[in-house]
Amino acid sequence: MKSIKYLVVVTALSLASFGAFAQTVSATASTLDGAEAKIAVQAKQAGASSYNITEAFSGNQVHMTAELNK
Repeated sequence: MKSIKYLVVVTALSLASFGAFAQTVSATASTLDGAEAKIAVQAKQAGASSYNITEAFSGNQVHMTAELNK
């Protein structure tokens, strides 16, 4: 019975911590530098320690997506 309680607690904590760190942001601008600057502002506002750009698409506008790291 004690081990089941520990398993439930560990599972809940691992799911909570995963959800706390996984945050994705996106931005659109006319240049790559402009889109990255917007991502940097969003990361700072969210209190992230860093960010990783996961996607960038350039057509008439640049669309960029990044994952924030806490």
